[in-house]
Amino acid sequence: VQLQASGGGLVQAGGSLRLSCTASGRTAGNYVMGWFRQTPGRQREFVAAISRAGGSPKYADSVKGRFTIFRDDAKNTMYLQMNSLEPLDSAVYSCAARGSGISVIATDRRQYAYWGQGTLVTVSS
Repeated sequence: VQLQASGGGLVQAGGSLRLSCTASGRTAGNYVMGWFRQTPGRQREFVAAISRAGGSPKYADSVKGRFTIFRDDAKNTMYLQMNSLEPLDSAVYSCAARGSGISVIATDRRQYAYWGQGTLVTVSS
């Protein structure tokens, strides 16, 4: 499966952005999917993940209550709605998918087999 992330940009603190991740080549519904983010000099960190059926989302503590992950398998697309953005949320955000047929959500980036290119989110203070 190929993944294409989009929706990043520059926003003021307190603002909102919605990221999209569109899958091609395979049906997105077959995959557990997630969002990760990375800043220079730091490892890629887990943000959120969602099960194949769209339920049981999991979030990093730093984004709970502010970010929402959801998917529309009819459009082969996963989303990350980001509200109440803070400067510390600035990063390159990447979407990822686990192997086909795997149903367990994972927070470890090493358990994701497929990655899209990143989209840059910059939150100004």
